[in-house]
Amino acid sequence: MRSVVREEFLNLPNMLTLLRIAAIPVVMLLIWKGEPEDCVYAGWTYAMATVTDFWDGWLARRQGLVTVMGKFLDPLADKLIVMAMLVMLVALQRVPGWLVVVILTREMTINGLRSMASSEGLIIDAGQDGKIKTALQMLGVLCLVIHYPSPVTLYGLHEVVVDFNVVGFWVLLGSVFFSITSAIDYFRKFFAALDSKRSDPN
Repeated sequence: MRSVVREEFLNLPNMLTLLRIAAIPVVMLLIWKGEPEDCVYAGWTYAMATVTDFWDGWLARRQGLVTVMGKFLDPLADKLIVMAMLVMLVALQRVPGWLVVVILTREMTINGLRSMASSEGLIIDAGQDGKIKTALQMLGVLCLVIHYPSPVTLYGLHEVVVDFNVVGFWVLLGSVFFSITSAIDYFRKFFAALDSKRSDPN
């Protein structure tokens, strides 16, 4: 029994996923404190947490540690960290509420559709627009977390001041476009797969 628990739960990929979840209150506290240096620390913590999203999946596949628990925890951690950050950013008036409503509505709708697909025995692969959406969301949230205008050195040549809040808003707005297009693509694939399954006599 203990060996099963260790294999399913206490492995490195799952530990990285749990670390990502544990980072959520740390980032939220730093954002809430609101000082420029706190927001920079929050940005670094958030960035490291999102990087573990790539590490845990890569390690699980490379080391043969893909588990049922990992399949449950990984998407849960992704949703929790993004939703928590967006809700906090709305509370601090760094991003308009309607933008977050659109993003969260899309996520809940597609999650519901994924559950329906799973119940029908269908596997719907994420499209390219969905991957772009995820990347833009992560980048947009990171910029909004940093928030304050900060000097950035470009190519080691000269320094410019970047307004991270403005950049974050426009990047997140771009993610909304891909949220909508990827949702449409997912619906199209779902109904096509469903029609194909029901028309197949076998």
